[in-house]
Amino acid sequence: MRETRQSAGPKADRIMNSPGKDRGGSAAPFSVAGIALWEDRFFIARRLPGGSLGGKWEFPGGKAEEGEGAEDALIREFQEEFSLPIRVGEELGKSLFLHNGVERSLRAYRIYLDPGDPAHPPVLSDHAEWKWATLAEIEGLDFAPSDLGLLPALKAYLKTNP
Repeated sequence: MRETRQSAGPKADRIMNSPGKDRGGSAAPFSVAGIALWEDRFFIARRLPGGSLGGKWEFPGGKAEEGEGAEDALIREFQEEFSLPIRVGEELGKSLFLHNGVERSLRAYRIYLDPGDPAHPPVLSDHAEWKWATLAEIEGLDFAPSDLGLLPALKAYLKTNP
């Protein structure tokens, strides 16, 4: 698993860590990102305008609530933001970033949803739009900096899981 440190500035230090096994609660504040793949495309969404990340694209997810594990946080976030049921798989990588002066970890997990199921189309509540995009397309979008820190781990995942 690759971990990337993101700061408020343009510089980022890249460090390697071994995969975390804990999918339970954590004392340190963290956020989760759900990484859904369909062929070579990732499920991404553009945030509604407003706030520091308004209008930016992201891998959907959000902050884990106190005492909430990563898997439960992802299931809750996808239900709240898209009304989509998901199944959570393995952790793919991490990105460290500052949020209001507090260092946080963004943990990316492989998630599974049915992209062609007309019975469960995404219902947008916190996003303006969604789409399936390749990594090349993602690199050209206005993406949240913490999520961009996940790209090296996602590239490595695609190489080993074509």
